[in-house]
Amino acid sequence: MLQLSPAVSLVSLNLSQRSYCFGPPECKKPQIAAFTPSILSSKLPQPDGATSSMTVLCAARESSRDPAVRRQEKNFQNMDLPPILPKNKKKPYPIPIKKIQSAARADKKLAEMGIEKPLEPPKNGLLVPDLVPVAYEVLEAWKVLIKGVAQLLHVVPVYGCSHCPEVHVGQTGHQIQDCHGPGNADRRGFHSWIKGCINDVLIPIESYHLFDPFGRRIKHVTRFNYDRIPAVVELCIQAGVDLPEYPSRRRAAPVRMLGRKVIDRGGYVEEPKPYRSGDLFSLLAELDTYGVRIGQSPPPASSVRQLAEDTLETYEAVMRGVRKLMKKYTVKACGYCSEVHVGPWGHNAKLCGEFKHQWRDGKHGWQDATVEEVFPPNYVWHVRDPGGLPMKGTLKRFYGKAPAVVELCVQAGAEIPDKYKPMMRLDIVIPDCEEARLVA
Repeated sequence: MLQLSPAVSLVSLNLSQRSYCFGPPECKKPQIAAFTPSILSSKLPQPDGATSSMTVLCAARESSRDPAVRRQEKNFQNMDLPPILPKNKKKPYPIPIKKIQSAARADKKLAEMGIEKPLEPPKNGLLVPDLVPVAYEVLEAWKVLIKGVAQLLHVVPVYGCSHCPEVHVGQTGHQIQDCHGPGNADRRGFHSWIKGCINDVLIPIESYHLFDPFGRRIKHVTRFNYDRIPAVVELCIQAGVDLPEYPSRRRAAPVRMLGRKVIDRGGYVEEPKPYRSGDLFSLLAELDTYGVRIGQSPPPASSVRQLAEDTLETYEAVMRGVRKLMKKYTVKACGYCSEVHVGPWGHNAKLCGEFKHQWRDGKHGWQDATVEEVFPPNYVWHVRDPGGLPMKGTLKRFYGKAPAVVELCVQAGAEIPDKYKPMMRLDIVIPDCEEARLVA
């Protein structure tokens, strides 16, 4: 006997030119919308041995949920920051190692067969036309971000520890005993706060500027022949930004590769000499955090809040633009230190001094970089009341954190973006020091 599932809404049987329909006579619209129909065909035996075709119209229930509910599930109430990676181990690969090995085996197989490796822009040295405007927008936003942070430092003070990389944004330094620098035992873990600068808010990540990323690799003895500029600027230059001070080769013919070997790069082109003039120093003042003028006048009190809003918006624009460019353009990072190189291959300068650098003769362990390595957020403690008491170590688990630029803009009057509210833990009530031990 034929067994019908409850999910079947309609069954039509064509037996000897006759049609039968089984199923409920009425069906509400919400129930119909919750099913996805599918047609199954089979054959039914007849008493005389003949067979008749059967067409079954089935419907499978879909898991349709309210989009608002799904959005609420994604928005966490409180969110922990990424864990601090130990320095006695190599960083994890952003791409699974099995996927990297599979791609390498595929390239090796093509090379053994004599087939060139298929490359698309920008992997073949050509520009991506759609990303050239994005590169210009990122560079302009980078200039505005440096200028805005430099002006906000006159309004909101920033402190840095003289013994460790800890940074604090606020009127006074916090009293959390988490300093691991030299002499921390004598200070019982308290930080030694000094006046901070823009490099404490925007961590400088520099990279070598290459005229031809597919040309000769930088060696240890030739490292001084290349300029070091911010990695964000170098990424924009390779993505299509033309700066006379930092020229870049623009190819008309693609690069050809056979496995890992470049078989046609269009020949070597003599690199121009470094550009040295008065315009270079004025450009560095806009592109590099080291070139920010210390004596810059503070902004008017009436425009501080608007400046904070614009700076925060610019920070998000730089983050979005860098993420979009890094989806196409290759950026390498050392798996042991903070060195970053923009290009298809890393350089050969022996400058790594981190974990087991003696085994590698000081060479970097290159792997694919992440956005946080090229444009680090530099998380700091979030201060809810800048004019209140300093933050205590006993209440450490009740405090939240935020990127230094975001915290600087928020204390200057900018509105807190929704994406940073979970990590700031704004919904947690901070108890008194005496009440902290009573909290479960």
